[in-house]
Amino acid sequence: MQITLNTDNDNNDDDVLNVCCEADTKWLVSYRDKLYGAFYARAAGCTLGAPVEGWTSTRMENYAAQLGVTFPLTDYWPDTPTPNVIRYLEESMPNYLKGNITRVPCDDDIGYVLLSLFIVEESPRKRDFTTEDVANSWLKYITVCFTAEEVALRNLKRGISWDKAAEVDNSFDEWIGADIRCDGYAYINPGDPKTAADMAERDALISHRDNGVYGSRYFAAVIADAFTSSNIKQSLFRGLDFIPQTCELSEGLRWALDLWDSVDNYKNAMQLVDKRYPDMAFVHTINNACLTVFALALGGEDISKIIANAVAMAHDCDCTAATAGSIAGATYGLKKLDPKWYTSFNNKVGSYFNGEKEYFISDILTRFEKIANLNPNPQQKNKNQTTENI
Repeated sequence: MQITLNTDNDNNDDDVLNVCCEADTKWLVSYRDKLYGAFYARAAGCTLGAPVEGWTSTRMENYAAQLGVTFPLTDYWPDTPTPNVIRYLEESMPNYLKGNITRVPCDDDIGYVLLSLFIVEESPRKRDFTTEDVANSWLKYITVCFTAEEVALRNLKRGISWDKAAEVDNSFDEWIGADIRCDGYAYINPGDPKTAADMAERDALISHRDNGVYGSRYFAAVIADAFTSSNIKQSLFRGLDFIPQTCELSEGLRWALDLWDSVDNYKNAMQLVDKRYPDMAFVHTINNACLTVFALALGGEDISKIIANAVAMAHDCDCTAATAGSIAGATYGLKKLDPKWYTSFNNKVGSYFNGEKEYFISDILTRFEKIANLNPNPQQKNKNQTTENI
């Protein structure tokens, strides 16, 4: 951390030093609280949605009624109709259930957060990593992936160059895969949405194009801004400054934000999105981004309600709940996340990548902090960026 001295009055150097040190300490404490909040709320949203990924909302409602639990949920699912399913090579479905959780179970919504850390740490250029560095990390670490990521990785293994891997036989390049990979770039750029968005774009380009890339830029910017904000809606508007104003994603997000105060419940939100995008794949970037906005609107400052509503709206529900959780956690901090969502993780996160199969969460977040740009006055960065959408 840098110490900024006011040299205009030499007689007050000691006082200024003490004030600056105190301010820096407060910022670091706030950053850590929000970093832990973002990661744990992301993990909670993902874990809550994982057992019902791909389900319709009606099927979730009926199963919750069968189990006798409130819907939207107020805790993790207590049971599953598919106990023999293995997810991501490593996890049986019961590992995502209340009473069985002993760590953050494996999922790509969490795995790609880890991978973003590895990319920056291992690139010769560190924070200035390139898309080629992303390709190298994919070839080194990824064991299983889907849709656009599966196509891009297959293309890389076939010898197609990193700058063309997203463009060959890829009909999924605007699906949600890129924006679930962006959170780590926000975690290392608190209060600097532009740099977070630029990093997310370099990652996204390995597998996505157009709105697929814009989704990654948008959510990276929103989460980065949230580290220096207490107003989620304001951060959601600020994120629009970092994607093309005329793209379909921007238009959809503005539509959703315009409805912020009028969305009644998860059913209403889901119906609105399906009416606007009736033929869109349920794992597309745009419709899921709108659902993420609605989940944040419905939940207010209650992170539990945010992730529960995101799951209840179906579509790619583990992804939307993870992203909404990350935004809320970065805004409100770990102190606003009910411990029931993270104590059972026992400070451990599972991995299905090559290499270690389990990491200590505290170690992962310390490594994020080590490569983060921790400006002692992060709010100053936002002052230098446009906020015309607010």
